[in-house]
Amino acid sequence: MERAERHQEQPDPGIITLPPGALIALCGPAGSGKSTLAGNLVKSHPGFVETMIVSSDHCRALVCDDENNQQVSRDSFDLFHYIIHKRMFQKRLTIADSTALKADARHKLLELAQKHHVATCLLIFSISAEVCRERDQARVRMVGEQVIAYHMGLLQQTLLDVPNEGWQQIHILDTKEIERDVKIVLERS
Repeated sequence: MERAERHQEQPDPGIITLPPGALIALCGPAGSGKSTLAGNLVKSHPGFVETMIVSSDHCRALVCDDENNQQVSRDSFDLFHYIIHKRMFQKRLTIADSTALKADARHKLLELAQKHHVATCLLIFSISAEVCRERDQARVRMVGEQVIAYHMGLLQQTLLDVPNEGWQQIHILDTKEIERDVKIVLERS
């Protein structure tokens, strides 16, 4: 639980401070607001630009012109991890936008960060199934109730597992925190 204590030592609990070149991994169910938060960081937080966001959906679209095509997931994640690797090699802040609800997925991101000696931050979107379903129904690319239910089960396991995985910062965001616009600032280098 050392990581949780370190998290509480932050000067302002409403502000997440990251060193330059860090890896920010977004983790949560479909419809929880991961991509929306990433986009809002670029729009409203100094120092963030669109190229910092590496999205598994965008990688899927790059591979086959269809971000919904799950048949190309392996190739899409090869590209996802390759781009992250190249950004970290350049010591560029990287926002990894995928569900990251499976331990293997998070381990791969941690492994890349450790290889490049960059700081790690995991943002867990602990959003209710009801909110995720509502958001999913409002999207063009719906995943459906069954997928969201599956993701909610993975989320519960994730919350148990992550304190022992090696993340330097772990922040659990609920609906209220996301709606009040989470503040993420970059330390000056």
